[in-house]
Amino acid sequence: MKKKDMPRKKLDNQQFLKLRQTTEKIAEALDKRLKDHLTVLKPLFIPGKLLGTNVKSTSMEDIHGSDKAFAELQELYAAICEKPFGLSRKLHSPLPPISNQLENTPFQYNLTFSESPAKTTNITSPTRYILSYQSECPLNRLRGMLSGAETRQPDDMKQAIIYHLTMVIFLKYFPALTQLFQDLRYEVEIKKLADLGGLPVVILTAPLATFLPPDEFIVQVTQLSGIPAFQEIIDPDAVKNMPDPLRDSLKSCIG
Repeated sequence: MKKKDMPRKKLDNQQFLKLRQTTEKIAEALDKRLKDHLTVLKPLFIPGKLLGTNVKSTSMEDIHGSDKAFAELQELYAAICEKPFGLSRKLHSPLPPISNQLENTPFQYNLTFSESPAKTTNITSPTRYILSYQSECPLNRLRGMLSGAETRQPDDMKQAIIYHLTMVIFLKYFPALTQLFQDLRYEVEIKKLADLGGLPVVILTAPLATFLPPDEFIVQVTQLSGIPAFQEIIDPDAVKNMPDPLRDSLKSCIG
């Protein structure tokens, strides 16, 4: 994310401490809410309903359009698998089983501050999540393999990529699920993660505005903590002004 994309607000230390505590409470509530939603929605995300016999499962049903979906998965995979992952471009059908267990991962990105030397801080969003099938190789592990912090495991890397791409294609082929997420007040978008070779992922965003304090404040906080990590702050007014899509859509029915 670019710095100009995130609103900035000045805070003193007392304001920051209060807003950070509030943000953490809201973030915890939002995370639980989304996990509860995903538990209920899980039966709607069976990979075999998209890929048919192109993925191993107990049923292995022929599904109309599954070969087209698999070809699209192959195309997306081939576009990113070699660089930076160093994986073979070819997928072989049927794929290993994909569980319909869903997981939400807080969206993170890096900000680099123009100091000497330049410093980079990992920023976590309290309102945005990456939606995927549950993998043995979550994104933090995948990033660790690319950075050299963890030994590369090609099969695990391949699984992680396929799981994210399958979710992207699933929502394309079943747009009613996107509408369902929107009715639950989540914005749905596909975003390419530049640090993972442009890997497309599904982002769910709760309708609450966030902001960051100025660079120098973030640098000061991270220097005191000794940890190069920071969390976006939820604007208190965002809760009061949270939009209601149903209300807004019904307004058009009133003459």
